[in-house]
Amino acid sequence: MENGNNNRRNFIKKAALGGLMAVSIPEILSASMVSAAMKRNSLMKDNIILFQGDSITDSGRNKEDTSFNNSRALGSGYPMLAGAELLEKHASLNLKVFNKGISGNKVYQLAERWDQDCLDIKPDILSILIGVNDIWHKLNGQYNGTVETYRHDYIALLVRTRKTLPNVKLVICEPFAVRGVKAVDDKWYPEFYGYQKAAREIADQFGAIFIPYQRIYDEAQKQAPGAYWTGDGVHPTLAGAQLMAQAWLTAVK
Repeated sequence: MENGNNNRRNFIKKAALGGLMAVSIPEILSASMVSAAMKRNSLMKDNIILFQGDSITDSGRNKEDTSFNNSRALGSGYPMLAGAELLEKHASLNLKVFNKGISGNKVYQLAERWDQDCLDIKPDILSILIGVNDIWHKLNGQYNGTVETYRHDYIALLVRTRKTLPNVKLVICEPFAVRGVKAVDDKWYPEFYGYQKAAREIADQFGAIFIPYQRIYDEAQKQAPGAYWTGDGVHPTLAGAQLMAQAWLTAVK
């Protein structure tokens, strides 16, 4: 916490002195994604795009609203921001953008609702961000899974998905955390690195686009402190949500 407080104080001090350069999301993405093996998807007419995950994806969406291309159904986070830009820039493609993230979910909980919240939607592009709760809930005593549990459950979920939707294009988002900001302390490490490594390897195994969100957040902290991008080390601020949305669009478009 002390490091986080020092970072915020330094940020404010630099701003007051006029020595802080403007935060540039394009610069952050250029620096953090240049070496990533990006396998861009080409959007096609009538594509269905589905965002899946936990609270970072959920972003307060109205779960009673099952529609698409709707701000209430998409929430207030990166899926809504990315979806809005896709719909604005590709009006002729008749895209349908869904968000089915649910706060608190771990991989096995995605599997429990996968038929209704994924397979029945028949997405052409499926984006998944999952993994933070798989370690966070273990640390607070609510779950006893391991990295191998995460890996096994994730692979089984994607095998099941590809069996039903053989042509689905997968986007695997790296689970991330900003160390030293509220909820994220030294107890997360080194175990959390194992979850991130598993996500990268699963993306390779399934030929998915991989979005290196940890590297992106690490690079972002060179321009502004962690608390600027996430309020608790996990959930993005408005700036963090925009950062994530632009990274997603850079990888997928």
